[in-house]
This record gives sequence, structure tokens and C-alpha cells, in this order.
Amino acid sequence: MADANQLENALLNLVINARDAMPQGGQLTLEMKAVHLDDAYIATRPEVAVGRYVVITVSDTGVGMSAELIEKAFEPFFTTKPVGQGTGLGLSMVYGFARQCGGQVRIHSQPGVGTAVSLYLRAVEPPPVEEAAPPAATPCECRGQRVLVVEDDTSVRLLIRDVLEELSYEVEEAGEAAAALAILTSDRPISLLVSDVGLPGINGRQLAEIAREHRPGLPVLFVTGYAENAAIRAGFLGTNMDMITKPFTLDVLAAKVSEMMERSSPT
Repeated sequence: MADANQLENALLNLVINARDAMPQGGQLTLEMKAVHLDDAYIATRPEVAVGRYVVITVSDTGVGMSAELIEKAFEPFFTTKPVGQGTGLGLSMVYGFARQCGGQVRIHSQPGVGTAVSLYLRAVEPPPVEEAAPPAATPCECRGQRVLVVEDDTSVRLLIRDVLEELSYEVEEAGEAAAALAILTSDRPISLLVSDVGLPGINGRQLAEIAREHRPGLPVLFVTGYAENAAIRAGFLGTNMDMITKPFTLDVLAAKVSEMMERSSPT
């Protein structure tokens, strides 16, 4: 029970991590099996439900991970790779995907021996042909609110998009300011602009100013790194603007977006 594109991205992340863990070469194995998790298993792992699961495991014979690293592996922005070679979002996105599907992720690893990451996904049977079509989905409480996400880092942009879509917002994406301006100057409804500050070319603050010329009062949430945040002067934020600093937790992002949407909604 999973979205095919998200499953593909999850497996790609796991395979890339396995490859990178074997700089001198090794063996990468992808295997799948069906299991039934019973009450005894759930008693020690209550975050998943009793039932049938498909388990997809990606294993390698690489450098392995210590128990301390395994505990941090799913945290957003945590990475053991050198600067510029990883965002630390791969495993956190895999974890978020599995939990969204009602499943779980398990890591088994030993330093110097290798790592196996198992993705547990709920197994479902296709509905019988004679079954009536499922009822139409109930419209979300977000009333069709659309968020424009402007971020040049693809991994961060996809992470923000996934969080917003899980909250039932409609999402538009742009990797740089020019693409964002094409959307902002169109007649497409936009309820909130989420923008990185450090965009190439026009920065996020300049983008917000231009956006306000076409959409006065548009709420703007800036995303910035610690270094950028330290350099921002007082008065950077205007009316109905706010900011979160990388690395942020997914709960912080969700809460801030909901707060700004609530604040800007007509009473």
C-alpha cells in the first residue's frame, strides 16, 4: 500500500546510501518477502499494526553503522557524509514515507560488516471486480489552499512539499526565482509563499517584495540556514512574514505553516 513514485524514490535513496557505504566495492542486495506481524511482535513495536506486510530490504557489505549512528539516522539533516555530498534528508524521507503508508523502517548494522535497511509496507489485496467503487474522498479542511515552495535544493524542496501535501495543501514548486515569478504574476491562487532566503540571483527577500506588488498581503515564510540567519539584520521581516531556521523539524514546519494560514484566513 504505497505510492509508486514515492516507493521508487525511497529505494533509490537506500541504494545510493548502500553504494556510498562501500567505497572500495562490495555486494549490494535487494530482496523482498511477505511477513505477518502478530500480537507478540507488536507488543514490542506498538507503532505498527498487526497484519500482513511486504518487507523490502536493501543490504550492503560496507562500513556499517554504530548503535549511536542508527539512533540518529532518521533525523532530518543528519548525515555522516562530507559537506557537499549529502543533505541528510534521504533516510528521513524514507522514514516519513513508510510511516505515511502505515509501515515502518528498521536498520540492522554492524561496523565493518555492513548494513541492512528494511522497509515494512502494509500488504493489501486488490478489491474484487464486483465491488462498488470507493466513495469520493472528502474535501480537505484546507479548502484548496495552495502553497508556492521556492527552494533551489531539490531534497529540501521535496521534503517541504511532502509535509505540506500530508497536511492536505495543494503545492506549487519552483527551483529558482524566475520560475516562481511566473507563478506569482499569473492568476493562479496562492495562499502562502514558502521561500529559501539564499536563492541564486534574486534572493528570497527580494522575491517576496516583487510578489507583494502583484499579491498584496501574501503571507511569506522564509527558510534560512544558521549562517544566513545570523547575518540578517533587524527589520528583515515585513508584515505577515515569518522565518524558520535550518535544520528544522517537520513538526515545526507544519505548525508554522498552519499558524500563518490561520492568521491570514478571513474571520
